[in-house]
Amino acid sequence: MTDRMTEPLAKALGTRSAGPLAKLGVHTVGDLLGHYPRRYGDPGKLTDLGGLALGEHVTIVAQVRSATVRRMRNRAGAILEAVVTDGPQQLSLTFFAKGPGALRYHEQRLAPGRLGLFTGVVGVYRGARQLAHPDYRIIGMDDDAEDTESAVLEASRPIPIYPASGSIPSWKIQPAVRTVLDPLREEDVPDPLPDAVRERHGLGTRLEALRDVHEPYDVKQWQRGRDRLRYEEAFVLQAALAERRARAEAEPATARPLRAPGEPGILADLDAALPFELTRGQREIGEQVAQDLARSRPMQRLLQGEVGSGKTVVALRAMLQVVDAGGQAALLAPTEVLAAQHARTLRTLLGPLAEGGFLGGAEHGTRVALLTGSLGAAARKEALLDAASGAAGIVVGTHALLSENVQFADLGLVVVDEQHRFGVEQRDALRAKARTSPHLLVMTATPIPRTVAMTVFGDLETSALTEIPAGRAGITTHVVPADNPAWMDRTWARVREEVDAGHRAYVVCARIHPDEPGDDAPRAGAEGDDYDELPDFLLEDGTADERAPLRAVLEVADELRAHPRLAGVAVGILHGQMPPAEKDAAMAAFASGEVQVLVSTTVVEVGVDVREATVMVVHDADRFGISQLHQLRGRVGRGSAPGLCLLVSTAQPGTPAATRVETLARTNDGFELATVDLELRSEGDVLGAAQSGRASSLRLLRVVKDADVIATAREDAAAVVAEDPGLERHPALRAAIADQLDPEREEFLERA
Repeated sequence: MTDRMTEPLAKALGTRSAGPLAKLGVHTVGDLLGHYPRRYGDPGKLTDLGGLALGEHVTIVAQVRSATVRRMRNRAGAILEAVVTDGPQQLSLTFFAKGPGALRYHEQRLAPGRLGLFTGVVGVYRGARQLAHPDYRIIGMDDDAEDTESAVLEASRPIPIYPASGSIPSWKIQPAVRTVLDPLREEDVPDPLPDAVRERHGLGTRLEALRDVHEPYDVKQWQRGRDRLRYEEAFVLQAALAERRARAEAEPATARPLRAPGEPGILADLDAALPFELTRGQREIGEQVAQDLARSRPMQRLLQGEVGSGKTVVALRAMLQVVDAGGQAALLAPTEVLAAQHARTLRTLLGPLAEGGFLGGAEHGTRVALLTGSLGAAARKEALLDAASGAAGIVVGTHALLSENVQFADLGLVVVDEQHRFGVEQRDALRAKARTSPHLLVMTATPIPRTVAMTVFGDLETSALTEIPAGRAGITTHVVPADNPAWMDRTWARVREEVDAGHRAYVVCARIHPDEPGDDAPRAGAEGDDYDELPDFLLEDGTADERAPLRAVLEVADELRAHPRLAGVAVGILHGQMPPAEKDAAMAAFASGEVQVLVSTTVVEVGVDVREATVMVVHDADRFGISQLHQLRGRVGRGSAPGLCLLVSTAQPGTPAATRVETLARTNDGFELATVDLELRSEGDVLGAAQSGRASSLRLLRVVKDADVIATAREDAAAVVAEDPGLERHPALRAAIADQLDPEREEFLERA
């Protein structure tokens, strides 16, 4: 950027004006020009006052209906009460002063019939909504205009309404923007869009677009500027992803080709021993992965699949192809419970093939090592030795795999499960342990709509498993009103029926202890922590939910042990604060049938596979996100018996919370659920900004809605990067990527 764009606002505007803007995170000229209007007011069209929410900081366009000054009855001082309207609805404005004289100025300005912009926090007094001591601007009266003609013109223009705060209203941001924008020349505003791309799509320069959105004369002008800047955001993002793809493809990788047909090997032995037939999707994606692994550039593939679609088998076959070719594979899981589950599943699928070098092991066998932070010294030493020597062709672990003392003989493939829980640095730390760049296979059980896949996982080739393996009976889902005793009694009766039939049940709660709110709050990144214990919905804005207290594992477990319907049923518990050995013991007892009902936090959300589990009861289901509920539901019905999911809810009809649970009950289609989920979430959540603690760098682009824009930008960006991989001929684009996607912000690209 040029000096003009990086110039501090304290210098450009003065410290008095720059101070309130700094509270909005706006510090430089470039920041201010990127602080786009949230919407535009039309002087001829009033704001719908019925849509105002209590506690919201708003800026509205309304007409004054009345304004009167009177002394207060019960205490000293005077009050001005004004009423503004949008026609059918009205809103009160109140101003207070020591005496009536101090309010006459406002009374004269707030003459009936005048139009104005009014800003403040929506409150309520005696059942009526109001703004107390609002800032306001009378249209045509407070505009900076030198004569009547220009005043009329100014009053007829769209009114930019900016994201504002109590310290600076929208109309004070507008003149600040004009102060820095008006003197700028084209050379002052670097444009990340190459000239050829702009000309192809008939787009103006960046400076023209900034003037369009900040100083429009009509609706078409601000729409033109918005569309141009929206495309720019998509292009910069896709160029960053294309550059990342190009860097990865330029790295050398060791080719790991399939063995010739008929040539013995561990993959051929597994295929011959599998007790089931691969689905068509598993075969097709397996062929894609096999071709990727056979190349001398690193595979970069995302494998997304419906819950229970068989992703693990696809990943195992890829790992065995690498083992057959003399390499090793590492499987990185987000929690110890999931890592241990993966290790058990792989060993079960492999049988004697997982006992290489041991008595009774298969001729072409290997070993599956498990490496987590809680291993005892002897087990850890053995796992480290197996990884370093190459005796373990497959190493499964948590963040412990990233530590410096973990070495591999020849790491050829990294499989990352639930990619959204790992950042770029964690993924690359594992890849750096290989002599050449290892192949990468990312797995997620959260279906991702195409437009989000292009953006969030834009540096990866995408494969999707949509079939469910034959023999599964499906899952039925019902919403259970928590305040209906008969329905709740029937819930536990159904659990008893399933237990009596030889099946098992999960009961999920959002927290652990009933008497310590927040005691199970996530501690992201700590080894062994199950840091998705709380529903993601509760954490979206960092505030506690004000509804009834969440049910807790310990209290629910005690209630179920004493419940007449479950007399004689063994009830166990599982949560993230238990020592790892206790977690493993709890899961083993549930898997064996020693425990028939497991009361747990969302530690069982992904990967846990107990075929006899047929019932999932989720307490406070309306407080969870759709994707999390879908994952939980996927823990049952994994065998031949049908699954049952009971969502216990207190949500009121018509609320977003009710929409979530009702949508789950209506469909098992993960892609439909993902689309609804994204529609209910903010854009920042789509890109994972809440997780990284930063605001999304996207201002205008809407990942869910702007699929066509993203697709076009992706094609254009790929062509530019193909011609100029280092972007040496495009310094403005390179600078925009560095500015918008610095290493701290880059993590949002890794979140589904």
